[in-house]
Amino acid sequence: MRTPTVLGCAVVALLATSCAGTLSPPFDTLSASSVRVFRLQNYEAPSAAATPAAGGFSLPPEIAQWIKAGASMLPPGLIPPGLIPGAAPAPGAAAADATRFEGFRVLGFADVTDAAMRKELTDVFGHAANFDDAGTACPQGLYAELGISFWRGGSQPPADLLVSFSCDRVEARNFAWPHGKSGLTPDAVKRLTKVAQTAFQGKL
Repeated sequence: MRTPTVLGCAVVALLATSCAGTLSPPFDTLSASSVRVFRLQNYEAPSAAATPAAGGFSLPPEIAQWIKAGASMLPPGLIPPGLIPGAAPAPGAAAADATRFEGFRVLGFADVTDAAMRKELTDVFGHAANFDDAGTACPQGLYAELGISFWRGGSQPPADLLVSFSCDRVEARNFAWPHGKSGLTPDAVKRLTKVAQTAFQGKL
């Protein structure tokens, strides 16, 4: 005998934002907004004195593990300089003179002009299913490789996001994060990596 499932979407609606997949705010209003993505230096040695005379500075364990796990296989445009042995060093500008996004040194930026890419970004960040807390905690702080800024218009500050592939985590700035968790799922990492590849290399 088949048991009827009459609760269906009504029950799910009590546990999630929407059965139909409605985006959580503010992402439900940002699909047509101007968006800029930033390539960021995820870590900087505290001072010249902290950098060993030979062999370079010591990376935080989360970043070292990220590189060992396969970050070196990512396209060069997505890897902050100076992290992989033999690669070009980080820019030599003094820390105080560097252009920054939410405290991180900006290595490059691109404006998102493609509507499909804007939709992909709001779809990733607007759904709680793309986040969990199974990734690296990075207890010493977030090491962001990617920054994303949505222009909200009027007197509102932009909705800024810091994305850390080494920590598998997102931090929201200037707005309240709408989800209970902020760790990136493997699928969200894959989708955001593809966005970054497209933005900085002009190809998927």
